[in-house]
Amino acid sequence: MRKNSVISALRPLAATSLLVLFLPVTTQAEQAPAAPQIEAKAWILMDYNSGKILAESNADQRLDPASLTKMMTSYVVGQALKAGKIHNDDLVTIGQDAWATGNPKLRGSSLMFLKPGDRIPVSELNKGVVIQSGNDACIALADYVAGSQDSFIGLMNNYVKAFGLQNTHFMTVHGLDADGQYSTARDMAIIGQRLISDVPEEYALNSEKEFTFNHIKQMNRNRLLWSSNLKVDGIKTGHTSGAGNNLVASAVDGDMRLISVVLGTQTDAIRFRESEKLLTWGFRFYETVTPIKSDKPFAQQRVWFGEQSQVNLGVAKDAAITVPKGQMKNLKASFTLNSPQLEAPLEKNQVVGTIDFQLDGKTVDQRPLVVMEAVPEGGFIGRIWDFIMMKFNGWFGKWFS
Repeated sequence: MRKNSVISALRPLAATSLLVLFLPVTTQAEQAPAAPQIEAKAWILMDYNSGKILAESNADQRLDPASLTKMMTSYVVGQALKAGKIHNDDLVTIGQDAWATGNPKLRGSSLMFLKPGDRIPVSELNKGVVIQSGNDACIALADYVAGSQDSFIGLMNNYVKAFGLQNTHFMTVHGLDADGQYSTARDMAIIGQRLISDVPEEYALNSEKEFTFNHIKQMNRNRLLWSSNLKVDGIKTGHTSGAGNNLVASAVDGDMRLISVVLGTQTDAIRFRESEKLLTWGFRFYETVTPIKSDKPFAQQRVWFGEQSQVNLGVAKDAAITVPKGQMKNLKASFTLNSPQLEAPLEKNQVVGTIDFQLDGKTVDQRPLVVMEAVPEGGFIGRIWDFIMMKFNGWFGKWFS
């Protein structure tokens, strides 16, 4: 593999969102102080744009998610709305299984207070899930979207596989205690990340502080929405006797967004206090920048056997990088190709190497290096000429390239 000396200080730019192609490195930069002590069974703090993990503890320990399960329920509903499979003004006939009086599992839990036979718009049921944490609303929407709770749970677990989550499995649509249902702080952060990025209109419901249905007003259980210290706009609380107190929270500060997950605290108050502590620490000591944009080449490289001899290399999507505050000026980047030469044909966004970001000589993040435009194979004579030139190049270095 050949290392190219395209190392340069990168200018700070506004952060933008990208998820899928990131390869986050979780080593903390030495310039940032240690994360605060968090009173919870497991926790994690993730930068939404870069996917970088700023701090964590027991982040892969399987625990009961409780009502955090509703984040995936909301995601499935959001995708169904986005795809046009259901619509906000569709009227859903409430079945017996979504009636708390007739379903012992629902008694004493969070409810929207639905009654069998009622015809309720999808939009109101959706708010009942997200804002009121209504277990009955989850059942009603699951039945409508997939025909049954079991089929809907299948959709939830299909998305778990699609996200590449190894430590999450859902057994219910609402999160009440069930054998074989589990998740982790890390997986919940990723589910939150995907909820924000993939179904933003659905995510926006999480910022609403109250919802009134059938003359019953209920407040959003995420008390951080009222915080005067942070701009929190989601995401979800959870509590059962088996899970303890859980909270996934997301907040923004300028162009930076963080996601915190706190699982298994002993009291309701502790989950809010510890989440606020984590988010405050992250915003105070880190910043997210986008040094390489998808529409700007990072480097040029010689191409053999193609219709053109040079190709621009860069990133498929904007590369957000999270670094300790004040360290952007010291960020340097270089790239390494996967093979000694680039040979046509090349497809647009084909991965041909890796961009390495460094602070003080240590790798802090990486991104795939891709071809920015397709390079078709050249004509017969051109390929013969390139073959000869490549041989000369191999014999005499770069004199003929």
